[in-house]
Amino acid sequence: MTKEKINPGNGTQELREDLKELILFNDDVNTFDFVIETLIQVCGHDPNQAEQCALIVHYNGKCAVKSGSYSELKPAYEEMTNRKLSVKID
Repeated sequence: MTKEKINPGNGTQELREDLKELILFNDDVNTFDFVIETLIQVCGHDPNQAEQCALIVHYNGKCAVKSGSYSELKPAYEEMTNRKLSVKID
């Protein structure tokens, strides 16, 4: 788990936020085109980035497709789950 520390310029209070990753797993059901289109629509990838992530998932079994806080990743997780893709927030 990665922790990011942000120090405001005018104070001494430290903000710590847990950074998470949305992990997409390989499956034998969804097509490359469907996965690529979903990454573009849901994660905001450009077509080249989406294609590269789809290839990484295919060959390595998984790929981190988006990072951020849990609350930022949860809507993408839910939408990708609704589209029957195998994902988790880690």
